[in-house]
Amino acid sequence: MAREERNNKRGSARMRRAKKKVCAFCVDKAESIDYKDINKIRKYVTERGKILPRRISGNCAKHQRMLTEAVKRARNIALLPFTTE
Repeated sequence: MAREERNNKRGSARMRRAKKKVCAFCVDKAESIDYKDINKIRKYVTERGKILPRRISGNCAKHQRMLTEAVKRARNIALLPFTTE
């Protein structure tokens, strides 16, 4: 009986749904993401240098692809680090 109560408590905690994030670039109606705008790009890169996934950043697929390209270009010309140790 106690075990069933515990399972019900856990199940209700798992059912909680997070609020859907909105793409910041769509809100600004950005047509392109500039690789030279490091302040904007840095929000979507972890302190280890990894690009945040869509489910965490809240970007739409189109802008996530553009962001990835911008980060890679910024890395190639040394505006952003590849990794940090």
